[in-house]
Amino acid sequence: MPNKSEVIEKCERHDVELVRLFWVDNAGVERGRVVNANDIESVFANGANIAQAQQAFTDTDYPTENAPLSRVGEVRLIPDPETFRLLPYADRGAAMMCDLYQLDQTPWPIDPRSRLQTFLDTFESQTRAAFEPEWYLVRKTEDGFEPFDRSGCYTADGIQNAHDIILEIVNGLSAQGMETSVYYPEYSPGQQEIAIKHGDGLTPGDNQTFYKQTVKAVAKNHNLRATFSPKPFPEHAGSGCHLHLSLWHGDENRFYDSDSTSNYSISETCRQFIGGVLDHARALVALTAPSVVSYKRLQPDAWASAYTAWGYDNREAMVRIPSSQWTTPAETTRIELKAADNTANPYLTLLGTLAAGHDGIERELDPGKPVDVNPGDLSQSERSRRNIERLPQSLGEALDELENDAVLKQAMGSELHRTYLAVKRATWQDAMSAVTDWDVETYTRLY
Repeated sequence: MPNKSEVIEKCERHDVELVRLFWVDNAGVERGRVVNANDIESVFANGANIAQAQQAFTDTDYPTENAPLSRVGEVRLIPDPETFRLLPYADRGAAMMCDLYQLDQTPWPIDPRSRLQTFLDTFESQTRAAFEPEWYLVRKTEDGFEPFDRSGCYTADGIQNAHDIILEIVNGLSAQGMETSVYYPEYSPGQQEIAIKHGDGLTPGDNQTFYKQTVKAVAKNHNLRATFSPKPFPEHAGSGCHLHLSLWHGDENRFYDSDSTSNYSISETCRQFIGGVLDHARALVALTAPSVVSYKRLQPDAWASAYTAWGYDNREAMVRIPSSQWTTPAETTRIELKAADNTANPYLTLLGTLAAGHDGIERELDPGKPVDVNPGDLSQSERSRRNIERLPQSLGEALDELENDAVLKQAMGSELHRTYLAVKRATWQDAMSAVTDWDVETYTRLY
């Protein structure tokens, strides 16, 4: 990992002209400022200023007045030199992720990345995690957008159709230190998935930001657009961003039971972690599925999860336990959180999931027996008996749950918790007051 002097040297050696300073706001939007590479030493020392109100911006790009942030005052972007990357898609461009600091040179409590680091500093385990984003390649039409091809799930034709684009993306990710583990055309026409290998600490969140920027830039090079929307087409599958996660003590995977001979050899610690995630699930999705359209994806029978259930390779459960590799079960035993998408701030997804799971370990929560059927096929009485609940069916419902969840509030801190709720409630209110095409077409015809 480069230090500050190595970043300065790399900028000089590679003729870098512009350095992008990235952060992810409370709306889950990747934002940035650009500085001259000749000034990077000063930026390390002094930061780059932004208005405090920037963290109160909604995803539709206006600052909500209900957040506890005024338009007076500023904070500083402090770049993390360990995240420095030359950008293969931007001539003489480089980038770093930033933390937000107050003018007294202390971390700003409303910064999700800093807040995650604070949580990790006191966490008793190391984390290994990777985000698994799904997205669509689309082209512009007179009526909007359409998938760039009509291939099907995992088809050889789909692989060939996207080969040149995928190869350029894979090369771009590799140049930035992100190693691809697998690629395939996903469930619907034009839908893609490139998974990268895990990282620890803040790295998975950092990688998610650089990943999305790389995919979008390469798609544009091919006169296409990449969309990470959870539900870009009503008739096609939604796009998630599943989180794969395990906890470690040194070389020991705390989620792995060495006495088990099963391909699902999870430990009691893993079960308790799952119990915590499920116990806080209805509030957690306000962080992991935080857009209005997220709840169009979290529907029964949609391969996305709609219930607070877990199971072994159950792709309708909120928490799936993937089968481990035959030759390396200790290294590959993990959980997969399916109720997450690309509109989330990745640092908050990690923070919320870890806080919920840690609470489960602390309280020794039992997640119950794994669900080996589609939970939507169970009767309501059976789901109630097994403590399986429907996930919130709207962003507003999820925000109500988050507001009242003491564990997640404590993990976020009161200032971040309050600001996040204000930003997301503003978006929810906008959606509730908007008149859609469906509203017009349906009620004009009926009345």
